[in-house]
Amino acid sequence: MHTRRIGDVEVSAIGLGAMPMSIEGRPDEERSLATLHAALDAGVTLIDTADAYHLHADEVGHNETLIAKALASHERGDEVLVATKGGHLRPGDGSWTLDGSPRHLKEACEASLRRLGVEAIGLYQFHRPDPKVDYAESVGAVRDLLDEGKIRMAGISNANPEQIRQAQDILGGRLVAVQNQFSPAFRSSEPELRLCDELGIAFLPWSPLGGISKAGELGSAHGAFARIAEARGVSPQRVCLAWMLAKSPVVVPIPGASRPETIRDSAAATDLVLTDDEVAELDAA
Repeated sequence: MHTRRIGDVEVSAIGLGAMPMSIEGRPDEERSLATLHAALDAGVTLIDTADAYHLHADEVGHNETLIAKALASHERGDEVLVATKGGHLRPGDGSWTLDGSPRHLKEACEASLRRLGVEAIGLYQFHRPDPKVDYAESVGAVRDLLDEGKIRMAGISNANPEQIRQAQDILGGRLVAVQNQFSPAFRSSEPELRLCDELGIAFLPWSPLGGISKAGELGSAHGAFARIAEARGVSPQRVCLAWMLAKSPVVVPIPGASRPETIRDSAAATDLVLTDDEVAELDAA
């Protein structure tokens, strides 16, 4: 497994987005644990989660608890950087709401610490801007958590270039990661990717394969990826992740998975090196 850096931590170049194991359509716990263990066996050392990855109102942090259980039961569990998030909520009716208030973020972090069973969270990210709360106040809460040693590294998610620069300033140059949606079908985060490359900040594409319901159709929806995949004898999904890795050394995709075979295929993308012509064809697709 090839590696990249988030802050001062070396991680696998492909991470695992654990959300599919806790929301609608989630598998049983046995398969989820098998998927998490398969990721570790494949060399994955970055797992992304959030306290909002759950179904019912009374199971906040379901995904964090699942990850903690998987890591505790695997010999390589202590090698993993767990990245979690706060500021997004699920009331239990299928909807998503926001609370970017400093009070909520600090309470959410404390709860995540307990569920993960750690003294400090490896990477804590402000999940999504809350229009009811000044962005500086939300990021300021993350700064406080960093200063207090509750979190080891700080990141933001779903941010635009102005917010990235603002967060970097508020955090005193300690912003290490930006997690935005980016995929063949969703390329509007290119400016954020370029800015992260310029600033040396890790860029973590979420839903890099198009999301839970569309990942399997990536090849049929995007012909260039299918053509190169056929020529290389690999899946279109693996080509997609290799394409992202080729864009910049700061890119660390976090494809979701809920089956062992899916994360194994994704992890293998670090060994697929595309030619300049192939990258150019995919860029233009």
